[in-house]
Amino acid sequence: MGRDLTPLFDPASVAVVGASDDPAKYGHAVASQALRAPGRRPVHLVNRRGGTVLGRTAATSLSAIGEPVELVVISVPAAGFEAAVDEALACGAKAIVAITAGFAEAGPAGLARQRTVADRVRAAGAVLVGPNCLGIADNTTELYLASDRFAPGGIALLSQSGNLALELQLRGEPYGLGFSRFVSLGNQADVTLVDLVEDCARHRATSAIAVYAEDFGDGRAFAAAAAAAGKPVVLLTAGRGSASARSAQSHTGALTTSADVVSAACRDAGVELVRTPREMTVVLAALAAGPRTAGRRTAVFTDGGGHGAVAADAAEDAGLDVPELGARTQERLRSVLWEQSSVGNPVDLAGMGEQRPLSYADTVGELLAGDEVDAVLMTGYFGGYAASDGGLGGGAAGGSVLAEGETRAAKEIVAHLAAVPKPLVVQSMYPRSASCRVLAEAGVPVFSATEDAARALAAMTGRAASGRGGGPLPPLPPAAAPLRDPGYHAVRAVLADAGVPFPAAREVTDEAGLLAAAAEFEGPYVLKALHLLHKSDAGGVALRLADRAALLAAYREMRARLGAPAYSVEAMADLTDGVELIVGVNRDPRFGPVAMVGLGGVLTETLRDVAFALAPVPAGRAEELLRGLRSAALLDGVRGRPAVAVAAAAGVVERITAAAAAHPEIAELEVNPLLVRPDGALALDARAVLH
Repeated sequence: MGRDLTPLFDPASVAVVGASDDPAKYGHAVASQALRAPGRRPVHLVNRRGGTVLGRTAATSLSAIGEPVELVVISVPAAGFEAAVDEALACGAKAIVAITAGFAEAGPAGLARQRTVADRVRAAGAVLVGPNCLGIADNTTELYLASDRFAPGGIALLSQSGNLALELQLRGEPYGLGFSRFVSLGNQADVTLVDLVEDCARHRATSAIAVYAEDFGDGRAFAAAAAAAGKPVVLLTAGRGSASARSAQSHTGALTTSADVVSAACRDAGVELVRTPREMTVVLAALAAGPRTAGRRTAVFTDGGGHGAVAADAAEDAGLDVPELGARTQERLRSVLWEQSSVGNPVDLAGMGEQRPLSYADTVGELLAGDEVDAVLMTGYFGGYAASDGGLGGGAAGGSVLAEGETRAAKEIVAHLAAVPKPLVVQSMYPRSASCRVLAEAGVPVFSATEDAARALAAMTGRAASGRGGGPLPPLPPAAAPLRDPGYHAVRAVLADAGVPFPAAREVTDEAGLLAAAAEFEGPYVLKALHLLHKSDAGGVALRLADRAALLAAYREMRARLGAPAYSVEAMADLTDGVELIVGVNRDPRFGPVAMVGLGGVLTETLRDVAFALAPVPAGRAEELLRGLRSAALLDGVRGRPAVAVAAAAGVVERITAAAAAHPEIAELEVNPLLVRPDGALALDARAVLH
């Protein structure tokens, strides 16, 4: 059930320690907000000098109040913080909101102080938000302990930035967005982002959770909480840059960036990942609107070719499909449009709206009714006739007639949507017009920018469109016995024990061992120099050695050139009709093991055709990743080549990623190449890097 945060969001009483009449002090702002609902619960103001604050008598200390206080806000200088916490706990506080700064963000000494305070709070059975936070608010319980007001609504906003929270409120206002709760995360010394996501998931008045976070703490736990939330989670984060780990020693490590890890975690957890406050507002507005669907087949509907072409591109950029409409749907559209209208997709009125505004509604009705259409993006001039300047009519007599017709069309669009509920998003040059207001008030998202409309529609469609997260994340397997030897054959053994198939191989250190190994299986052979991380780059791999003589010659040449202490003799795999893949796992400090699959072989880093997911990766998810590669057509056969066994490859991916996840001591593990042929999959090389 998670931690009980009731004393934090619905306390029986509140005290503000550090309340002040000085507008320059944060204790003034919080105290002013706390007094907005004096009838809901007792609110006590504490100032060590006593006197009055905001016209009310201030207690000189918490103990001077003379009665228990359930929630205490502390906004005092850092030197007095610990004493204030101790007094709060002694007075029975079950929740503390710590505004005071100067702890983990100030360096190691501050972090040590912060940990000591958090331990003290937990030992007392209380909870602590912060320190170094800007307060909290809960509109559903009339708890106002932040410096600013938040319009009431259904969004829980959890943010590490106060200014970004204010920007989100300002941007959300035109869309009627409001907030059930606001929590400034601060340093998360005790109450974490995960605790808050879990609590907001249980909060009935919260319909969506918006997060701005730079520090996830336990990122995997955040992903798991979001996946289980049962309501949409939208994430804006910083630090997703492209710099890969400087210490990476494998292709997997070199190709895995912070952005890849966060994106993979969000996809797996069903979290909507956004890049800017504007995009977050767009997504939240979409999620607060009408119906959602798992399908992404989108009809673009316009009254001008330019708008239609731009919107179609924006839709595809947002991950939507814009297929050509089938003959039956086109026939129905032609029955309500005139001859010059385009009905392929985009659907273009081609000026008919000026002659008959109701053609907008007729077209939307036919598109919504089509079985091959999952969602509709309407773009262009709609709203212009009812705009205050009369639109194209310019105030002439015909302008008012068109305006009336357009408003009536808007009402009919709403009726069509009620009869056939599918996602509908509108981009208009006149988003504040009367006809667009009719749509917006009925729950149709209306935007002025095409890219915003496309992004909104993407949030209403696809895998996470149900708003119920991405389903439970695969659990981490129990830790296996640690791998002590990261050598090639030891790594192969770990993977082979997990069910990963390899060609026959033997490790040798001299010519006698080489010939003995060659006698165990038929050629052709492969010879690999061991203890070289990138054997191919160093010329440490010889392929297609036809017989023992060729194997011995290659061994002598390689040993003279490289001087490696050990070598591997292997059966040469049949590469005919095969596709080489790469499967790797990189252990991220926040999100744990992260898997990468993609096109493999020696061109892995050049092609960079890879996809990511949290490990372990179930076979079904692995097949989705493989099918989503840019080069996925190779798997189904091209230019007369047969299709390869993708399901078999996905099963091997599951076993590789599960094995890596069971070994927390492995920083990077990689199988490259994983050869996939029509008859199955075979791992041809493996490497591991220990922490």
